[in-house]
Amino acid sequence: MTHHGVSAAIDDPQPAARRLRGQTLTLWTPEDQAFWQRQGEAIARLNLWISAPALFLAFAVWQVWSVVAVNLPALGFRYSTNQLFWLAAAPSLSGATLRIFYAFMIPLVGGRRWTALSTASLLIPAIGVGLAVQDSATSYPTLLILALLCGLGGGNFSSSMANIAYFFPTARKGSALGINAGLGNLGVSAVQFLSPIVVSMGMLGIFGGNPQTILEGSARIQIWTQNAAFIWVPWIALAALTAWFGMNNVADAKGSFGAQAEIFVRKHNWLMCVLYLGTFGSFIGFSAGFPLLIKNEFPGVNPLAYAWLGPLVGAAIRPFGGWLSDKIGGGVVTFWNFAVMALAVLGVLVFLPKGAGGWALPFGPAAGSFAGFFVVFLILFLNTGIGNGSTFRMIPVIFNTLKARESAGQDAQKRADAAREGVILGAACIGFTAAIGAYGGFFIPKSYGTSITVTGGPEAALWSFAVFYAICAMMTWWYYSRRRAEMPC
Repeated sequence: MTHHGVSAAIDDPQPAARRLRGQTLTLWTPEDQAFWQRQGEAIARLNLWISAPALFLAFAVWQVWSVVAVNLPALGFRYSTNQLFWLAAAPSLSGATLRIFYAFMIPLVGGRRWTALSTASLLIPAIGVGLAVQDSATSYPTLLILALLCGLGGGNFSSSMANIAYFFPTARKGSALGINAGLGNLGVSAVQFLSPIVVSMGMLGIFGGNPQTILEGSARIQIWTQNAAFIWVPWIALAALTAWFGMNNVADAKGSFGAQAEIFVRKHNWLMCVLYLGTFGSFIGFSAGFPLLIKNEFPGVNPLAYAWLGPLVGAAIRPFGGWLSDKIGGGVVTFWNFAVMALAVLGVLVFLPKGAGGWALPFGPAAGSFAGFFVVFLILFLNTGIGNGSTFRMIPVIFNTLKARESAGQDAQKRADAAREGVILGAACIGFTAAIGAYGGFFIPKSYGTSITVTGGPEAALWSFAVFYAICAMMTWWYYSRRRAEMPC
């Protein structure tokens, strides 16, 4: 049987069955409908449903500082607003950088092994943060290092998405990647929703450490801030073990870094990096900075009572973005998505309190409207989620199409090799664009902090976002969604 010989696999089922048992799948041809229905889909789904919870935990650890940073002043940590935004932004800076390396790890190490090891690594920041926040004498550099270590959770996304891309046929990639990323993204909302609950009780007993006393109005209450990090520890250990014993490696996913590095000379890799910076970069950046932005602009509002809803909306809608793109095309969905995001940012500017910075729109109430601000931000989060799904649907189609065009007219073996190369390059591009996109998680909250420091308000940062989304919409239309686009997808 040839390496890609589907018919031989059907005629000789016993060797094929042996190749589909165990941790490494030496036969994997998901594009063949008979193979997919007979056994491929069940294996792919199993790997997806182990991968998604592990990615959920990675996002929870990655974004734990978005809630912990809000509580630090009440715990006696004396930091400036800009320093607090740094703590919220630092995990995205390190996570984005790690994604560059994680993007290429699956072909080098194997999906099962890397998922288990990278998930287990989350124990380091989860335990470290839980210990550090119990003592207000902990130095700022120590907290900043722990915030950077939380970037381990951010790095996992690139390898997780690249891995799942190998398991599904092209027609199902959008939905599968949307589910993996959507459930993973829910970790952001979960950490922001659960943290205020778990810190209010000593639920971990002797393992949770001593409570801290804070003032809430005129009352003194006890909280366990460390629970925001400690609560994820047992689940991380369980997810790492499940990945190790339950997932598979795909033999066809093996490839050197040199083979994957072809994406760096492909124009569409860089174009998709820009577009994903606009979608996922906005999702993770808004998520990281939303609680602090609410606290700064609307001091009378409890940010943790509302902030979790934004990431929830963005994460929950992401699978729909992938599904919709499977139906009508990722380029079309992405174009309209960016157009709405540009308009939504202008809506945020309308409802912000009118500061002294001179960057506000001359509309809306002078004192601002939290209700209007919050609703428009939910629209932004909604569109980041749809765009996350649509852009990741575009990438496999782009690289499969590129390789199909290059191998047109060649013999069957060369076309099959080109198809395999397209899958590998598409997965590498997914991982790399995920890395670049994650830098938005640093730039957005840091832009808020810088804008507030320099101009007195966040309006200047928001104007720059609106301009960027308009540019992304034009790029998408020109290259991917217009009638005679270079790469319709």
